Amino acid sequence: MGWLMFTPGFLWRRVFNRKTLFSRPAAGMATDASWLSPAEREQLLMELKATGWVELEERDALYKELHFKTFNQAFGFMSRVALQAEKMNHHPEWFNVYNKVQITLTTHDCGGLSKKDIRLAKFIDKVALTM
Repeated sequence: MGWLMFTPGFLWRRVFNRKTLFSRPAAGMATDASWLSPAEREQLLMELKATGWVELEERDALYKELHFKTFNQAFGFMSRVALQAEKMNHHPEWFNVYNKVQITLTTHDCGGLSKKDIRLAKFIDKVALTM
C-alpha cells in the first residue's frame, strides 16, 4: 500500500471512506453474530455440553479443555482450527501448554454467545475427533 503515500488526499478519501471501512449489515439482515434465542440456546448448548463444552459462570461464553498425545498433535489441531476461524472471521480465545489446549468461545460484537460460537464449537469437536 505504498502507493497511498503518493496519492492525493481527495482520492484517498474517496477510495477509503468511512462507509467502506466501517460497513455493517443492512437493518433486518440476519448475522451469525446475533444473540441466540432462548429456545436455540437451550437446544444447541445441550448438544455441545454432551461433547464436553461448559458454560462459564463469570461471562456468557463456552469453554472446553482438550488433551492430545503430543505437542505436535495439539499444535496441528490449533492450526486447523485457526484456518477455519480466519475463514469465519471469528477467533477463539485459547491457551496451549504442551499437549493441552484450553478454548473459550464468545462473540464480542454482541457481548455473549452467538451462532458463530456454536458453528466454531461444532467444527472444533469435529477436528478433535480426527486427531
